[in-house]
Amino acid sequence: MNENITKRNELLAQKVIKGLESRNMKGYYAANKEEALAKALELIPTGASVTMGGAMSAHEIGLVEALKKGDYNFIDRDAAEDKRAAMLQAYDADFFLTSANAMTEDGVMVNIDGNANRVSAIAQGPKHVLVIVGMNKICVDADAAMKRARNVAAPINAQRFGLSTPCAKTGACMDCKSPDTICCQFLITRYSRHADRIHVILVNDVLGF
Repeated sequence: MNENITKRNELLAQKVIKGLESRNMKGYYAANKEEALAKALELIPTGASVTMGGAMSAHEIGLVEALKKGDYNFIDRDAAEDKRAAMLQAYDADFFLTSANAMTEDGVMVNIDGNANRVSAIAQGPKHVLVIVGMNKICVDADAAMKRARNVAAPINAQRFGLSTPCAKTGACMDCKSPDTICCQFLITRYSRHADRIHVILVNDVLGF
């Protein structure tokens, strides 16, 4: 990555981390995917039960593969015969992996969900939530973060899943009520009442959508 962009990201990440700390969450900066993977594995102890929501960023840094191969109880909902049962196990897991659709410079996290399994687990249940966030998802404020979630993340995910929504056809949010909509539940995480529960790794890379 261009060294000027990297320097900017380092400085911006420190601002985000201070914002997270003020909201009772922990933040870390990783200069690349390899550092992000190392930090994630440092945070997750061997033997821990781990599950996840949709998190392309966790795949992209190699974390999902490492957990499947390592000494962890990885609950793979995609491989489970009973997907509902696997999803329900998330609420009692040691770690829940996810990303964010957007995050503000002062540490507010914005997520949109279709089935709500991801946003509900972020809000309540798992002992720890580990969030992998590329610096491409950092927005100046909550309004910009919501716009990014609705007009960037949602259309791309709708296209990825082959859904028949207006945004999949136009590339922008149409505030639809389509049966296929994935914009069913909105979660704004502005504070964690439980110390040491939410950990965010900010990665100097373009990750996810």
